[in-house]
Amino acid sequence: MKLKQLVFVGAAVAFSLSAAQAQTWRMATAYPEANFHTQNINQFVKEIEEGTGGKLTINVHPGGSLIKPAEIKNATRSRQIEMGEFIISGLANENPVFALDSVPFMATSYDESFKMYQVSKPYLDELFAKQNLKVLYSVAWPPQGLYTERPIEKIEDLKGLRMRAYSPQTERFAQLAGAVPTQIEATDLAQAFTTGRVNAMITSASTGVNSSAWDFLTHYYDVAAFLPKNVVVVNKRSFEALDEATQKVIIDAAAKAEQRGWEMSKEDRIKQGQVLRDHGITVSEGTEELRAALQAIGAKMATEWSKEAGKQGEDIIQAYSN
Repeated sequence: MKLKQLVFVGAAVAFSLSAAQAQTWRMATAYPEANFHTQNINQFVKEIEEGTGGKLTINVHPGGSLIKPAEIKNATRSRQIEMGEFIISGLANENPVFALDSVPFMATSYDESFKMYQVSKPYLDELFAKQNLKVLYSVAWPPQGLYTERPIEKIEDLKGLRMRAYSPQTERFAQLAGAVPTQIEATDLAQAFTTGRVNAMITSASTGVNSSAWDFLTHYYDVAAFLPKNVVVVNKRSFEALDEATQKVIIDAAAKAEQRGWEMSKEDRIKQGQVLRDHGITVSEGTEELRAALQAIGAKMATEWSKEAGKQGEDIIQAYSN
């Protein structure tokens, strides 16, 4: 065989081996391309692709376009997809630890929320590991506020309103506020409000902007009730099948994404609050009477959570309080 042919064959074999080693993963998230969580994910997967020299490519499918939001966790667990992002408190019915960050007024600032995350992280890691999932990183949403289609001055003004719920905790919150909870995913908000299925919600300024809340709501009360977190997970078997160098790239990129995501969340709260104002939404902190009543609901829910969580909950709260 001539030298030129040998070189060609060698190059073809090398390319074939390289192609065989390269992988393409799929990742699903419920949130639109414009949302800061999704923007952070896009940067995260870009850093992985660059760090692995193209050995691992991750295609991100935003807005529930690949997997329905409620099914993302199980789809990742069963290896239909390799990675997924979802809101932790949506799993509250599985274990009380998943509900922790959505207990109203337990942690109302970014510092408090991050401290609570650090305390609860070992428990989250263990719970997800039992489901064949490895936690890569978690980022808080901006503090949750109350959106309504009319002015609300006291808790009684919420009675009978159909309030969007996205987790067991927000469902319980609506019940205690006298509203009627209705489960609606973020991807279906505009349609739900337009058709009258709901006329109030408790969520962040970010989700309000993403859903063009000004088209169907008039007021936003920035009561900073809680900061729920999203989590990005990878199927454990898929992760463990990678070589150590690729695993390290993912872990390093995840650490950067977590730090970057929390800063993005802080910036997004300010930015999107102004967008709401610019589009005619009346933004305020609410009356003292309303805030006091909402905090009383939070205290009741905290008591309920502690009772349900038992010894595990006591340990978490004790560590958080120190």
